[in-house]
Amino acid sequence: MVIDPDGAVFLLRSDNDEVGVHWSPPGGGIDPGETPEQGALRELREETGWTDLSPGPLLCTWEHDFTRKGVPVRQSEHVYVTTGPRRGPVGDVSDAHAQDRILDWRWWSEQELADPEAEALWPPNLAELVRDVRAAWAEGRPGTAPVHLGYLPND
Repeated sequence: MVIDPDGAVFLLRSDNDEVGVHWSPPGGGIDPGETPEQGALRELREETGWTDLSPGPLLCTWEHDFTRKGVPVRQSEHVYVTTGPRRGPVGDVSDAHAQDRILDWRWWSEQELADPEAEALWPPNLAELVRDVRAAWAEGRPGTAPVHLGYLPND
């Protein structure tokens, strides 16, 4: 997850068979031999074209079910957080977006993340996670202890 200097979060709008349209940080599966952190870095580059950011501390973990290319999958998510400039994707990321059913992207303010009328956000408590990590940064701490959300069934 990338947070800009003003606290806005970069999210991708995707379509998923189980929950439909939702917003989430860049991410995806781990290739053979990759660590979760290496997978996060690769996915960030594939989905945004950004090559100048690296994953920071682990923000949270959670599991959920979805269908990938017609196959049911239980995915274990590792969400890392870092800071970066407010910008859009760089270069041609259209193939990655088409393959992952990414429909759009945008920066979300903390207030927008907390809006109960907003489209679905993944992870579901994203506003709280962002608020807590930004509070830690304001106090000079590198972050918070990772939050382990466990298995979250799709609504």
